[in-house]
Amino acid sequence: MAQTQMALDSLDFDATVALAAKVAPHVDILEIGTPCIKHNGIKLLETLRAKFPNNKILVDLKTMDAGFYEAEPFYKAGADICTVLGTADLATIKGVIEVANKYGKMAQVDLINVADKKARALEVAKLGAHVIGVHTGLDQQAAGETPFDDLGLIAGLNTGAKISVAGGVKAATAAQVVDAGADIVVAGAAIYGAADPAASAAEITGIVHAGNTSAGGMKWLPWAIIAGAVLLGLFLLNGGTADEVASDAAATMEQAVEATGDAMEDAGEAVGDAVEATGETMDEAAEATGDAVSDAVDAAGAEAADLVDAAKAAAE
Repeated sequence: MAQTQMALDSLDFDATVALAAKVAPHVDILEIGTPCIKHNGIKLLETLRAKFPNNKILVDLKTMDAGFYEAEPFYKAGADICTVLGTADLATIKGVIEVANKYGKMAQVDLINVADKKARALEVAKLGAHVIGVHTGLDQQAAGETPFDDLGLIAGLNTGAKISVAGGVKAATAAQVVDAGADIVVAGAAIYGAADPAASAAEITGIVHAGNTSAGGMKWLPWAIIAGAVLLGLFLLNGGTADEVASDAAATMEQAVEATGDAMEDAGEAVGDAVEATGETMDEAAEATGDAVSDAVDAAGAEAADLVDAAKAAAE
């Protein structure tokens, strides 16, 4: 399941802690942004770690040199993830990965301003990077840039590392980001700039948690139907009887129904996440889930019936 990360970017220590208290129950990861950690120091990390033991904490160090040496104190103080710039020397990146492994934590390589993102992503994945960050910075966002093209590129590499996406993500685009391959969806201004940050965080988390579960099982339905059609065709070409074809079609239908059952279970989990996150969306989510599952079952049943009829006609 994809996770949500809230970027804490204020320079004010107390305001940052207060905002974290509002959003922590509604997000998976609290991020101490680069300006925030530079201004407030490691004491802020220690404070957040003590107050919010159930959230992961990312410290956006954007390390450029002395990777192991710079990151180690933050892992010791409770950071779960520290970032290192993808433009740094590979030895620096390797140092952050090594110290993350030493403490059983994660290192994220930020691809912001990396010229050849594909090549660098493959290099750092080979080094053992736990997370690769697709990041459109604030200055780039002001110029109209978005992270979507880069996300598609990195997701297509299948490196095995998690993919984090940051850059103007909001409720309206959160599902698109997850569908495109993000494992961690970072939202900042969409939450802290909202009239009700807690409600905004809950809304985005509900979308993110639902975004890659309900679709996860349903995507197998067309493949089950296609596989059934191929098997039926092979039976006919090899002289299979109508009864054999019908039996095989029934098996295909059973597989499709099983896939639908998996989808229903996943969708149910998605509904649960959405309800827990927002406390308001149960009826809408349940109705949408029921409609999706019903449509999938109807489609699979109709397709299987058509295949059986066609097979019998051909066998006769």
